[in-house]
Amino acid sequence: MEDYHKPDQQTLQALKDAANRLRIGSIKATTAAGSGHPTSCCSAAEIMSVLFFHTMRYKVQDPRNANNDRFVLSKGHAAPVLYSAWAEAGFLQEAELLNLRKIDSVLEGHPVPRQAFTDVATGSLGQGLGAACGMAYTGKFFDRASYRVYCLLGDGELSEGSVWEAMAFAGFYKLDNLVAIFDVNRLGQSDPAPLQHHVEIYQKRCEAFGWHAIIVDGHSVEELCKAFGQAKHQPTAIIAKTFKGKGISGVEDKESWHGKPLPKNMAEQVIQEIEEKIQNKKKLSPALPEEDAPVVNIRNIKMPSPPSYKVGEKWATRKAYGVALAKLGHANDRVIALDGDTKNSTFSELFKKDHPGRYIECYIAEQNMVSVAVGCATRDRTVAFASTFATFFTRAFDQIRMAAISESNINLCGSHCGVSIGEDGPSQMGLEDLCMFRAIPTATVFYPSDAVATEKAVEIAANTKGICFIRTSRPENPVIYNNNEDFHIGQAKVILKSKDDQVTVIGAGVTLHEALAAAEQLRKEKIFIRVIDPFTIKPLDKKTILENARATKGRIITVEDHYHEGGIGEAVCAAVVGEPGVTVSRLAVSHVPRSGKSAELLKMFGIDKDAIVQAVKVAVSKSRNAE
Repeated sequence: MEDYHKPDQQTLQALKDAANRLRIGSIKATTAAGSGHPTSCCSAAEIMSVLFFHTMRYKVQDPRNANNDRFVLSKGHAAPVLYSAWAEAGFLQEAELLNLRKIDSVLEGHPVPRQAFTDVATGSLGQGLGAACGMAYTGKFFDRASYRVYCLLGDGELSEGSVWEAMAFAGFYKLDNLVAIFDVNRLGQSDPAPLQHHVEIYQKRCEAFGWHAIIVDGHSVEELCKAFGQAKHQPTAIIAKTFKGKGISGVEDKESWHGKPLPKNMAEQVIQEIEEKIQNKKKLSPALPEEDAPVVNIRNIKMPSPPSYKVGEKWATRKAYGVALAKLGHANDRVIALDGDTKNSTFSELFKKDHPGRYIECYIAEQNMVSVAVGCATRDRTVAFASTFATFFTRAFDQIRMAAISESNINLCGSHCGVSIGEDGPSQMGLEDLCMFRAIPTATVFYPSDAVATEKAVEIAANTKGICFIRTSRPENPVIYNNNEDFHIGQAKVILKSKDDQVTVIGAGVTLHEALAAAEQLRKEKIFIRVIDPFTIKPLDKKTILENARATKGRIITVEDHYHEGGIGEAVCAAVVGEPGVTVSRLAVSHVPRSGKSAELLKMFGIDKDAIVQAVKVAVSKSRNAE
């Protein structure tokens, strides 16, 4: 408590008054919108008042200033109280609160980065603290700056496992610049939260995760000021006992009011009652931050040298990813890597070896790893690359989906894709990842087929907005590109071509090499095929695919180490739909695989060279029969 200076009575009253103005703003906004969560806002009013007008240091008119303290509203449905706080601070016009949830207003139902004061989108509960961990880790270890990170969570979302992944992460790394505030208002959406007001159980849980945990009356501005004033060499959890709908007579601590605005007449009466408690209209101003965050430039990051591979040499693209990432780390000291205890398989360990201070071990907690990466990348502080087996990103799909809504620029690398990984079996095989990432609106999906293409994908991803996914393989395959080969997003490579080609075959990763082997075999029988490497599956090079399909009598065969649904075949079908005379035959993994040798599995699922040879012959004979 050595740092705590008790605020004078005037300040305490001003904080109480501000809290009540936040209540009024939240009620007015939700009643005007005819929807929203006023009761969830009212339980947090004193917490927000103390945070924004006593504890946090920030520049009101420059919300994304690198030196500012950060705030994450994990309980995103309480957005109106956040908007009210920024109106109270003077960044928003109070009249704008009445446009809450309107299509032409920036004040959406849940926070989004279209708002200058919002770093990460929230609303899918349980994700704010992971992002806050990323911001705090960046502040402590990369920026080495004095800004602090505050995250407000609801007690309902504490049932989400991702919250406790984040708690474990922060406790392990002793993120003493991070404060989580639990708004324990007892009531969830349809029922009371499981622990209701048993705040001492929350305290024990937090302490077990390595946090300093303080129980407070969440409606006492004095207790909150005191709790926020405590600095320890570990993260702090403030467990605030509050009442949902606090200050709304007849609604406070009552069930069945979640997500319901007050009817107009009721709202007017409640506002009048709250206004009578306000003693002074004078507003408090936040303290300014210490200006010690370094200037960062993450634009136009170029590899220090071209790739250095020999054509024909065998390399696994997963290893080429590690080599490329380590190399990129020498080009810019803001490139960082994260992994989930798979670094010796994804080869991110090569980055760790060269840049140990910029590697974050997230352990086996992929949801949190993605959230931490999102937090690290906010305000353009870092270029984050997070890696694990492609299949394990499926458990973080909601975090990836929310990262897109957050306008995040994270880069994810999924290794061990497909049945080609072999003996480990289906639990380790990424067979749904292309489908998943293709569904993300801001995603670019790279699928490099050799070491050179992988290195280029890493460099391009570092400079590409949105979410980038790089799919890498376990088997070693020959290098097919020269080191000076140029690669671009949405630009496919025609690897093999002759005037006599009868079918266009599109493969990527291991199946591209199977297609090349099939072409060699077919050539002996005087059947010629064109082979295309798409490089990016999203966006797909529709123009190149169509041009080559037309040159090969409209015949396309796709072959992929992925399930049929949502993979390369479906992407190609979507690209050529409605084009007269074009037919697509798709070779893909048709059902849940099993353990076996890589070659055996490619054969079993009909995606090896022999299957391609067979498919080509069928396509050619069908066409001859039709003639």
